[in-house]
Amino acid sequence: MKSIYAAVQRTSGAVVCLGTVLLLMTSLARAQNTFIRVNQVGYELGTSSRAYLMAKGLETGASFDVEDSSGKSVFSSPLGAQLGQWGSFAVYPLDFPANCAGVLVIKVRGPFPAESPSFRIDTAQKLYSQGIRNALNFYQNERDGANFIKTPLRTAAGHLNDQHATSYDSPQFDSNDLIIGDLTPTGATVDASGGWWDAGDYLKFVETHSYTVALMLIGIRDFPEQMGASAGSSDFSSEAAFGLDWLQKMWDDDSRTLYYQVGIGTDFENNPNTLSDHDVWRLPQVDDTLGGTDPTLVFVRHRPVFQAGPAGSKISPNLAGRLAADFAECYQVFRVTKPDLGNHCLVSAEHILDLADTSLSGNLLTTAPFDFYGETEWRDDMELGATELYFALANSDGRLPSDLAHSDPKFYLGVAAHWAHAYITGPNDAADTLNLYDVSGLAHFELFRAIAEAGHPGGLEVSQSDLVADLRKQLENAIAEANSDPFGFGFPWDVYDTTTHGAGLSVMAREYALVTKSDAFDEYSRRWDANILGANAWGSSFIVGDGDTFPKCMQHQVANIVGSLDGAPPILSGALVEGPNSFAATGFLSGMRKCPPAGGDLFKRFDAGGAIYKDDQQSYSTVEPAIDLTAPSFLMFSWRIARLPATLIPSADFSSALDQTIVSKPNAQWPERRNNASRFRRRNTVIPAPN
Repeated sequence: MKSIYAAVQRTSGAVVCLGTVLLLMTSLARAQNTFIRVNQVGYELGTSSRAYLMAKGLETGASFDVEDSSGKSVFSSPLGAQLGQWGSFAVYPLDFPANCAGVLVIKVRGPFPAESPSFRIDTAQKLYSQGIRNALNFYQNERDGANFIKTPLRTAAGHLNDQHATSYDSPQFDSNDLIIGDLTPTGATVDASGGWWDAGDYLKFVETHSYTVALMLIGIRDFPEQMGASAGSSDFSSEAAFGLDWLQKMWDDDSRTLYYQVGIGTDFENNPNTLSDHDVWRLPQVDDTLGGTDPTLVFVRHRPVFQAGPAGSKISPNLAGRLAADFAECYQVFRVTKPDLGNHCLVSAEHILDLADTSLSGNLLTTAPFDFYGETEWRDDMELGATELYFALANSDGRLPSDLAHSDPKFYLGVAAHWAHAYITGPNDAADTLNLYDVSGLAHFELFRAIAEAGHPGGLEVSQSDLVADLRKQLENAIAEANSDPFGFGFPWDVYDTTTHGAGLSVMAREYALVTKSDAFDEYSRRWDANILGANAWGSSFIVGDGDTFPKCMQHQVANIVGSLDGAPPILSGALVEGPNSFAATGFLSGMRKCPPAGGDLFKRFDAGGAIYKDDQQSYSTVEPAIDLTAPSFLMFSWRIARLPATLIPSADFSSALDQTIVSKPNAQWPERRNNASRFRRRNTVIPAPN
């Protein structure tokens, strides 16, 4: 109020009239109730683009202008019809052509005037290249072990004791995820050093590594100018090799033994005084000597490594499929530049896929405890692993290792088609979209290309049309969800994994647009990309450093202890966080720096419909980043820039008849997800079926 009355001052002997004061007060009140949400990274030149107006009132008769940096209007239009209601806000589309490059703003003129943040219109290359570099920065800062990279956030190596780690059998848990009994050593000592931390904690999982490495290597192979050898400062090759190095330590090919986890994040029922990774807030470099000889911290200093089973035993098919994909892609990417690595990878890929336990009953093997990552689908992983083995053999130039059981690529093409058919006819078909828990959105596209490359052989259990139809089913579910959301997002806002699903949907829509020549799905790809980059109710990008408003208070120990709390450097740029959820978690640990420093909840007034977004270091449910969450982002940005892969381009000519108007009724229900209230990392919760 003081700022209003400060405007009431004597000018040339006259006093500003009370009417002017009231007008200023009314304008201020309306400004606080009206917001424009834009893609903060920017809009692609030559596209039709959309921002959103949120107003606490009807904008009858309103119009808007898009103005350049000189204040000149480059486009104007009446306001479109209301898209829906978000809490107390009416939401309106602001559709405009992105015809001229530059920095622009949108100004709404009407009952509730508003002005947008400035935004860019430019080529996809100029908009998204920094996002790929930022994503690489995130993984470099997540490195564990001696081969860390010095950055403003990282000054010392962590967990060097992992070089000589003790292996244990998988522990047993009660219904509260407490470990029952003592850990049982296997007698083996394992070099489990290196790898990336899973998230804001310091645990390391094959579950999330295998997914992340698969997407990295596909990005390097398919988008060499964005992520590969021609990409300069965004070359992921060394980072992918770093991730592969750790996976090769966790898979002992000589003895056929899989180790699947380093560290433990849950507590002990029989010994409540024994602390785990999630009980201590600290920098990684202190762990090797933390507490000296204090027995309560023994599993923080000397982290257990969990063994999946006896040497040569069957492997849970989700891990077998993804690891086979990792190692087959390793061969594809490194067979020329690092032939010894490539050959070793290819042999390992075959051995692992051969050991897949496809008759497994009960829970898949993911992490200890299982519900940290409660994956239920695995046929998609087997499809991906077999498809990547096909590509490895089909593009080997005759440089295959001599001890392969199968050298004919069509053998693995048949295996991939079998598992694709099993997925399509299975219990979870089209129940999810591309993310850690379901990679069919990537596997189907890869197999589509493999069938084309193989010359469309007969006798396969699926056709290219089957694969495209199944991709469409997943996208139809997403678009049905988008039709019920005023911001057009294809995934519910009030569940875990919101943001990474948005990035995965953007990738899938672009894949589908390529194989069906669909402009409509290219627009969906851009719109879902924009949703997670600021065009949402909260007006925040959910990727650190991508845009102007982004998470500043992540639940990430290094970022919280060493980084800034205001968005200025140093920040963990490139980290993609959970995003909106059904709740904001709480739980303060000694050593946490309070963030926001002044407290409060800047985004609370935009929460609605059960969806909550809170930027607070305690809220793992909304602002914890993770390696698997971030993984689709670099593919999303690369697809937007390159438009199509540089290699393995499908030769089939799909008719435009496949690009039909999308239906609003879904073909399947979204899956049920369970909730777990552990402090770190997202757990599964319930996704409501679209209306």
